Amino acid sequence: MGLPQCLAAAFLFLFLLLLLLGVSTGQRVVTVQEGPLYRTEGSHVTLWCKVSGYQGPAEQNFQWSIYLPSAPEREVQIVSTVDPSFPYAIYTQRVRSRGIFVERLQGDAVLLHITELQDHDAGQYECHTPNTDERYFGSYSAKTNLSVIPDTLSASMAPQALTLMEGDAVELTCEVSKSTAQHTHLSVGWHLLQGAAGEHRAKEILTLSKDFILKPGPSYEQRFLEGDVQLNKVGNSTYKLVIRRVKPSDQGQLYCEAAEWIEDPDETWKDISCKQTERTSLAVVSQGRDLSVDIAAAERSLSEGDTLQLTCVVGAPKNSSRHFKVIWLLNEMEVAKVDPHGVLIWEEGYQERAKLGQLRAFKPSNAVYVLSISEVGLEDKGTYQCSVSEMKTPGDLHSIQTNVSSGIQVNVKPVGLGLHATLSSRIATVSYGQSFELFCQVNASYTLEEVPASVRWLFLPSLPTGPFQELVRAFPSGTVVWGTAQPHLQGKAQLVKADTSFRLRIHSALPANEGTYQCEVEVWRRNILPLGQPAASTSSNAVGIKVVLPESKLQVATQDSSVEIASGNAAIECRVVFAPKNSQFAVTWYLLPPLADATPLQIIRASYSSILEYGSEFSSPAQKSRFLSQRVSSNTFQLQILSANLGDQGRYYCVVEEWLWLVDRWYKLGEGASGRTTLRFRLPERELQMERTNSSISAREGEEVTLPCRLQGALLPGTHLSATWFQVGSSGRDSCLLTLHHDGTVEYPQERLAGRLYLRRPSAGDFSLTLLSVERGDAGAYYCQLQEWQQQSEGKDWALRALARSGYTQLATIPPESTVLSRICSSPPLLNFILYLPLVLILFLALAVFCWYCKFRKNKKGNITGWMMELEGKEEVKKT
Repeated sequence: MGLPQCLAAAFLFLFLLLLLLGVSTGQRVVTVQEGPLYRTEGSHVTLWCKVSGYQGPAEQNFQWSIYLPSAPEREVQIVSTVDPSFPYAIYTQRVRSRGIFVERLQGDAVLLHITELQDHDAGQYECHTPNTDERYFGSYSAKTNLSVIPDTLSASMAPQALTLMEGDAVELTCEVSKSTAQHTHLSVGWHLLQGAAGEHRAKEILTLSKDFILKPGPSYEQRFLEGDVQLNKVGNSTYKLVIRRVKPSDQGQLYCEAAEWIEDPDETWKDISCKQTERTSLAVVSQGRDLSVDIAAAERSLSEGDTLQLTCVVGAPKNSSRHFKVIWLLNEMEVAKVDPHGVLIWEEGYQERAKLGQLRAFKPSNAVYVLSISEVGLEDKGTYQCSVSEMKTPGDLHSIQTNVSSGIQVNVKPVGLGLHATLSSRIATVSYGQSFELFCQVNASYTLEEVPASVRWLFLPSLPTGPFQELVRAFPSGTVVWGTAQPHLQGKAQLVKADTSFRLRIHSALPANEGTYQCEVEVWRRNILPLGQPAASTSSNAVGIKVVLPESKLQVATQDSSVEIASGNAAIECRVVFAPKNSQFAVTWYLLPPLADATPLQIIRASYSSILEYGSEFSSPAQKSRFLSQRVSSNTFQLQILSANLGDQGRYYCVVEEWLWLVDRWYKLGEGASGRTTLRFRLPERELQMERTNSSISAREGEEVTLPCRLQGALLPGTHLSATWFQVGSSGRDSCLLTLHHDGTVEYPQERLAGRLYLRRPSAGDFSLTLLSVERGDAGAYYCQLQEWQQQSEGKDWALRALARSGYTQLATIPPESTVLSRICSSPPLLNFILYLPLVLILFLALAVFCWYCKFRKNKKGNITGWMMELEGKEEVKKT
């Protein structure tokens, strides 16, 4: 073999070997951040995802989906790096507004951002990378679980305006607490912000880390080592910052920041919540040789009616023996001045307000000057300056140093709540056990943290029994008062105040939480203490919340069946196939009469508390004693029909309702109907002989009428008869009127008819029914049923040997006589005469006309004959 052939063979062998070893293709692997992860509601959450071992372009595409706990098998698409139409409708708006977005770290790695985590964001997240390989090999998606927990972290510090001399000590206290169910750590740190907000980054003073290690900021490290900067924990929730020997570099805005940390499954720690307190203004008077001025405000953002207090600190060595003139300015216009003797002079535009006590300017010491404005208005906002000049002597007009000043910006916002407060909820229909949140958004130009504000949450149940009830009220001081309308709400509701909104969050919704909600907001001016009349108040719109009960698991047997009896009692069964153990049942029995289009008749209902309620057709004492409902086992119910008769024939069924106790009361979860059980009578072989011809009879109202029922033929020796009369009902079920038992006793199922019915019994086989004082409602069809009974032996029960049913008798009722005309019209001979009288008169009239016509013809004929004879000269004819 030549060299070219050898090289070709070698290359072919190498290529086949690479194919066999799989070197030409790698295995795709998608990795996602390990879970389960716990993050607080409202926080900014990120989840990373990366892919490796892929072919194709270096920039891979990613798609994120979620599987919710309520439907763990159903994929809900969230966001995609390639397909703008990928998100489902519930996520479209959040993706468009970048509330949810994907950040690409590199071509094969991304971060999913959820800027404001919501309660319903909890679930199993899946990161999927569409295939770019020549063939499918490896994994293309990975999943992780994310749980949303309440944000319980709080940090608070009372705001102050402190002025200290250089070298003094300062102590600040911060209250930090949390009540998270998961294991978390806290970090607490103190920071210093100098200059206007946003101009400089805050400097770290000292922090107690999540690992319980004290870490000073770079500019405080040496002072921490020397013991001049300390952070002490006092009790369970109090953190105290101590700065000994303060310096001018310490002045500015100091605040406390707390963070809550949780350890993820990958053993990294993540801060899940961060809170900052209000700020304390610290001014430090320098002990240097040069003159310095610093201005500070207890609060720089105010609302109408609040009090503004400005402090101007003059720093100079031996300042007690020096003389200063201080001028207060607003927007470079003079407000007031204090001369070296401490004499105060107001400018003309401020004199009236000063007389009313709204303006004050005073000098606590030679180094400190204070300007106070109560009930500030919009005209008081702007830049305030403190200009200090040092004078040689109190009376000398020439200054040693002049125009040393410092300025500060003060903002005043109007106190009011706009046109209204808007109440909204992300979801209007809540499943049992699900959490929901109500947002009370206030239309105001300031945040609710800037003014004393309270919120009152009102509730109207879905079945209202009165006006709105007060659920809870939160006062500006932080005090929360719970109403008595729903006492169980206190342990499962959370109140949050942020920016310009209040939030009411209710965990694990109950049916009792279903109804209409409303919020009322009130605000006060800061200087009105204790609280009197609010400066403004408003009520929101009403929002309805519906709570969907747990899905019913009830199953009732639906097979049709039949029960056949010869006589006596009958039992109809209703069986529950499946139901939870803690459920209670209410059972209602119905009868479908034999007619095809008959309406179901309610027989009896036994509630979950065993209260019985009979239907209108079965409410008489006799019927109540015959129809009984009882529970014969844990899952079987039975309808007992005592002394059943032919009128009881039909199809029976039950409706079972499932009831469950949910915290406050019983709730109906669902119901199920059983199959139909047909009740039939097994007729004996021997049949009695009766008259079965249908007939009709009429009776006048108020009179009596007898309906026939007669036995034909003789009875067997030793037998007795029983007779039952029925009226055909419009409902499809024949009503039993009277029963004569074989022992001679008479039973009236309808007591109202007992005084009007009796059996004539003129002979042994005659069971005709007499109805006294006929009423209009008695009209209808009637029939009777005879039964032959024989006792087996002495002391034994009686057995049915034969039976028969008569034909129908149709009873028509006639209104009572009221006038002479009615009596005349009711007499058949006279009535017939009156009916035929017009015909008789017509016949008489016709006969009279006919006779007159004949006479006329005769006369006319005679006249013509006489005229003809006269022409002929016959005299006798003429005489005639």
